[in-house]
Amino acid sequence: MNHKQHPLGSGFTAASTADEVIAGIDLSGKNVIITGGHAGIGLEVTRALTRAGASVTTASRNPDLAKQALSGIGNVEADQLDLLDPASIDALAARWLETGRPLHLLINSAGVPAPRERTVDARGYEVQFATNHLGHFQLSLGLLPALRAAHGARVVNVTSGAQRLSGIHWDDLYFTADYEHTMAYAQSKTANVLFTVELDRRWAQDGIRGYATHPGIVVGTSLNGAGGEEGLRAMGLIDESGRPIIDPDREKKTPQQGAATIVFAATSPLLADTGGVYLRNSDISELDDEPRPFDPQHPNSAVTSHSVDPESAQRLWALSEELIKA
Repeated sequence: MNHKQHPLGSGFTAASTADEVIAGIDLSGKNVIITGGHAGIGLEVTRALTRAGASVTTASRNPDLAKQALSGIGNVEADQLDLLDPASIDALAARWLETGRPLHLLINSAGVPAPRERTVDARGYEVQFATNHLGHFQLSLGLLPALRAAHGARVVNVTSGAQRLSGIHWDDLYFTADYEHTMAYAQSKTANVLFTVELDRRWAQDGIRGYATHPGIVVGTSLNGAGGEEGLRAMGLIDESGRPIIDPDREKKTPQQGAATIVFAATSPLLADTGGVYLRNSDISELDDEPRPFDPQHPNSAVTSHSVDPESAQRLWALSEELIKA
C-alpha cells in the first residue's frame, strides 16, 4: 500500500509543548471551532491558538460551564453542541454559516469516556463510535461551506494510539454480540484516522486538508481518569502517592505537551503540502505494522496500515453518510 506516513524531521520531540510548536506563528484573522475546547487538552489548544491571535469558538454540551473555564482567555466564545444529538450538530453548523464567517480551523477534539457497559444513543448507535466519529463527521460536513470559504483550511481529528488495537468491526459496528469497552474505543479512534484520510482525498482540491493527531496520554483528562486511581496506576500514569508521572518518551505527558501535536497539525507550515496523515509527537508518524502486545507502561502509538487504508476510508465515509441520515 502506498502511504504518506513518512516523518518530516520537524525538530520537535515528545516533550515539546503547544507554545513551542506555535512560536512565531501569527493567526490574526483566523477563525477556529474546537469541540471540547474548554477542558483538558482542548483548553490548552484554545489557549495556544488565542495567544497566537486566532478567534476561537469552543463547542460543548454546557456553554455556561465552558465560559467559566474560559474566563480570562481573550478572543474566545462558547457555543452549544451535543455530539450525540444530530439536531444540535446541525444547529451549530447553521448558526456558524449564518454569520458568513470563513472557518480556517476545525478541531474535532471532544470525546466520551469509555463506558464499562455497552451504551447506545437514541438511534441505537454505540456511544463511543457515535460521539468520537459520527458526531464529528456530521459537524465537518455541515461546516464544509465555511471551510471552503477560508480558501485554505484544516480539519484536525484528535485520535489515539489505541487505533493500533482494532480496525472497523464492519459486521458488528455497535458490539451487539461481544462488547469490550477498550475495543469499542479503539474502533472509534481508527474511525477518526480513516475519516481524515478520506476527507483529505475529497476536500484537498478545495484547499481543505485533514490531519489525525495522537496527543499522548495525559493525566487529569476526563478520558484517562475514567478508570479511577487503580486504572491510572495500572497504566503507569500516577505513582503510589497519586502524583502524575510525566515521561513524554513513554507517552505520559502534561496537558501542554499533549496539546502540542494538535497545535502542530493546526498551524505548522511544514504541513502545507501534506494532508491525510496521522501525527504524533509533533511530526508525521511512521507506519508500523509489527504486531506487539499492548503494554500500558511502554505503549506504541505509531500508525498501522488498517488505520490509513484508503479503501476502508472510502467505505467508512459512505457508511457514515448513511448513518447520519437515519
